[in-house]
Amino acid sequence: MLLCDFHVHSTWSDGKLTIPEIVELFGRSGHDAIAITDHVVNTDTLIGKTAHRLRLSVTREGFGAYLAEIESGAKRAWDTYRMVVLPGVELTRNATTGGKSAHALALGLTEFVPADGPMEEVLARARDKRAITVACHPNEQSGWFANTFYLWNKKNEVTPLLDLWEVACRWDLFPPVAREGFHFVGNSDFHQPRHLYAWKTLVDAERDPKAILAALKKGERLGVTRLAPPVPEPAGLSPAELAGCPCIPAFTAA
Repeated sequence: MLLCDFHVHSTWSDGKLTIPEIVELFGRSGHDAIAITDHVVNTDTLIGKTAHRLRLSVTREGFGAYLAEIESGAKRAWDTYRMVVLPGVELTRNATTGGKSAHALALGLTEFVPADGPMEEVLARARDKRAITVACHPNEQSGWFANTFYLWNKKNEVTPLLDLWEVACRWDLFPPVAREGFHFVGNSDFHQPRHLYAWKTLVDAERDPKAILAALKKGERLGVTRLAPPVPEPAGLSPAELAGCPCIPAFTAA
């Protein structure tokens, strides 16, 4: 089984670490695969336009450079740690209420997809680009400001457009999602070092990008686990301070 995290943010949007720093942190901690999924925020609302002004979104113009940095990070991750790094984004539509807010991962994406228009159209565009689509934190979270209920409230309509649902995200578990029987993953929604210790996905696949994406597409032979933090929990440690972070041998493939 591969220990994976498919929801990771860098300084390309609202994360605190650069992609090289993320590679070092996750590689040293024993992860087998991660996906860099910075926000692509819509531009057709005031909230979305504000996010762009604050440089909290990957843009169409910057997408090529974003992919190039992920590719460079993926090479170092493989050469140094035998860790797979996948490209992706988090398609992001925020509203004044959680019922109108929707976030979805597009994993394996290699062409820009805008987040403008109804979320159903956004998901269809991502699927047209052969991305794996994942409903992000679809149920209530412990942080009220992060709640995004739109996809959950529309689950009957949007299920054909989604490959997977996050049944767990960071430190939250979503029993209603589990009860629906959807294909699922667990992710950290990583933004800073302390988020390393969170929910993860276990994938029964070869340590290869195509094999991992194929397993996610099928939604089979997947599991979730939660990594417990060291005791005491590190408070805002930098990647350099976590350089000695041990591997997790129980989940590190031979």
